[in-house]
Amino acid sequence: MSDLAQSDESLPQARAASAPRANGADATEQAMEIYIAGVRLVADCAGALFWPEEKALIVADLHLEKGSSYAARGVLLPPYDTAASLARLARLVARYAPRAVIALGDSFHDGEGPMRLTEGDRAALFELQRGRDWLWVAGNHDPNPSDQVGGSYAATLAIGALMFRHEPQPGEATGEVAGHLHPMARVSGRGRTVRRRCFASDRKRIVLPAFGAYAGGLNVRDRAFADIFGTPTFTAHMLGESRIYAFAATHCLKD
Repeated sequence: MSDLAQSDESLPQARAASAPRANGADATEQAMEIYIAGVRLVADCAGALFWPEEKALIVADLHLEKGSSYAARGVLLPPYDTAASLARLARLVARYAPRAVIALGDSFHDGEGPMRLTEGDRAALFELQRGRDWLWVAGNHDPNPSDQVGGSYAATLAIGALMFRHEPQPGEATGEVAGHLHPMARVSGRGRTVRRRCFASDRKRIVLPAFGAYAGGLNVRDRAFADIFGTPTFTAHMLGESRIYAFAATHCLKD
């Protein structure tokens, strides 16, 4: 069973929290508040962040056109990953009505990805961009800007106390919002072990889960996270079907 398909009934008891919808609607269990460098952010169980003060929606590692990239190398995957990822993103745009969308790099699986978009997927992307700012942050898979996907490009982006980049930097980086590592958490409870995507955060910085349909994940107990956070005392905010569950990283299982 995939990490996104397992039932919430499999999860052990953990801290679960809710946050009000950013557009002022009634409270929902789909999101929880996370503070980074004193800035209030809303983490959605779809794997995105919303910054209410700036009305900015943040996603990481879309890896659009990963299926077609693999197909070009003779590895056949169903070619629907881009459509599926954009459809999930469209639901978030409808939910939060952001003024801006920030994509934190590896938005395309390779540099040729923008040229392989189908007409329908390209039209869906342009529709998502209509009426709002759209910023592509450069990633290691897609370091160079493309003039075929709209929006604007930047290597990094600083807004107030927050710094948006693709790859988290080692050492002190208060206010950093990044992707790249594709965090996943593995926990055990009720006789089952569950592995799911998660946010990784210590209130100073946060690493977002990969948003793409075909994106894999790296266990938060991997040394890469210790190198970033310095200690294992950060929190894994695990994505459930309808809410987010917070676990101390030290309570998560290694692979």
